[in-house]
Amino acid sequence: MSYDYSENILVQESTGHLLADELGWQVELAYNQEILGKNGTFGRSSYKDILLVRYFQKALRTLNPWITDAQVIEAQNTFEKHLSSASLMQINEEKYAYIRDGIPVTEKKPNGQTEEKRAMIIDFQHPDDMERNHFLAVKEMKIHGDLYRRRTDIVGFVNGIPLLFVELKKNSVDVQNAYTDNYTDYLDTIPQLFYYNAFLMLSNGVEAKVGTLGSKYEFFHEWKRLSEQEQGSVALETMLRGICKKENFLDLLENFILYDHSGGKTVKILARNHQYLGVNEAVKAYEVRKLNNGKLGVFWHTQGSGKSYSMVFLSQKIRRKFAGSPTIVVLTDREELNSQISDTFENCGLLGKTKASKFIATSGEDLISKLKGNPSFIFTLIQKFNKKVDEPIIPDHDIIIMSDEAHRSQYGVFADNMVGLLPTASRIGFTGTPLLSNDNITERTFGGYISIYDFKRAVEDKATVPLYYENRGEKILDIHNPDITDKILDAIEAADLDPEQEEKLEHEFEKEIHLLLLNRDLSLWPEILFHITLICGLVVRLCLSA
Repeated sequence: MSYDYSENILVQESTGHLLADELGWQVELAYNQEILGKNGTFGRSSYKDILLVRYFQKALRTLNPWITDAQVIEAQNTFEKHLSSASLMQINEEKYAYIRDGIPVTEKKPNGQTEEKRAMIIDFQHPDDMERNHFLAVKEMKIHGDLYRRRTDIVGFVNGIPLLFVELKKNSVDVQNAYTDNYTDYLDTIPQLFYYNAFLMLSNGVEAKVGTLGSKYEFFHEWKRLSEQEQGSVALETMLRGICKKENFLDLLENFILYDHSGGKTVKILARNHQYLGVNEAVKAYEVRKLNNGKLGVFWHTQGSGKSYSMVFLSQKIRRKFAGSPTIVVLTDREELNSQISDTFENCGLLGKTKASKFIATSGEDLISKLKGNPSFIFTLIQKFNKKVDEPIIPDHDIIIMSDEAHRSQYGVFADNMVGLLPTASRIGFTGTPLLSNDNITERTFGGYISIYDFKRAVEDKATVPLYYENRGEKILDIHNPDITDKILDAIEAADLDPEQEEKLEHEFEKEIHLLLLNRDLSLWPEILFHITLICGLVVRLCLSA
């Protein structure tokens, strides 16, 4: 045995021991030991087989006591087949829907008619029940394609479904080699391995990355923490404990995977470590919402760290894991944000086959009309709460208000109207910036922080890019525009502020603010951008042209 090979085996062995001894997986070595056949080691009839039918059929019968032998075969055939013209991503998305929501089978009624029934293949409610969820990790498994033969490091199965792919390198090899040398090769030579895949792990033991099908290497990310309080470690052991713990594994599988169809292409999204931890803190707050008068807290994740996806993940988990049919009100303060976030929900499949426009409140009256019903979602601007409350809306179902950029939208008459109109609603505030020390209103509306992912940690985790300041003041010393005061006054007049907003604006303009204006030197245009943000939620944009 070569030295390099023995080093690889050491990493593989330590991974197998952790999965077996600490996380409760059954771990088996296939290389030179697997016997093919129905009664063989894993029940595979061929090295081309990737679905372990023995465990798959057992799960169908255990989780669906009503199922017949004919329906078991029907479910298996449906699960394994795919269109020959379908892309690998299309196949993966179709299989994921079956894994999460069940496989349709035909049931004959006594009157001779037929109806569709869903057969579950994973028990998401009882992740640790070994009779209902069988976790198996196979080392050194031979897999044959049409032309090529490969042997994988570790493939993880749940109820016979290959959901986890782990490619390992020795400590001295860069993790990216696992991507470029092995994973991409397997995509070409044994693509069936990835039909059902949920998680791709790449590691050299001391560093680990996780990603999804279709992701470029730069979008694979670390899993450094088991709780937000930890400093973090990039080691494989941390990732295994964070993802492969049975409860976490099935939670991620069910609630933290999205297929985003924005821009005419499909991108598979797995929650990053900070999103998973933060959203689950929000879910815990929702569980005890009545104890806190509906205040779920403030979710502060810095700009660029995927806040919109976090809102989608939270909505998805609440709707899947809690009884009833809540209405989720997604609140913004700008039309652009409202369109962006409603499109994200639509493109990620949370609105079903309905267009986002059907869920957008077009006016104050339309908003109230929607709130009196029970739509799954409502997307609205805070400004739509423009009617004085005559009678509050107290429905039988839950209403959850998710306020984007909460530090901007919880002030003034509109916010008061919202709270008065929906006194029993649960409220969570999402923000990309920390609350000011004297910001008592946001905390009074939502409660304290439930999740913090600040800029420093996001840069350390490479979840966002660092910012650098370069002093360019010397280039604009000669710039002068005497019309600035008139233009600001015109913008304020056009905004039609109420007395409370005017008072706040006067207070802000007491501060010394340097405004840098262009004359006709267009070469400096990229240097200048004005955003004057009022604390009431109003954004006045001054775009000054020559």
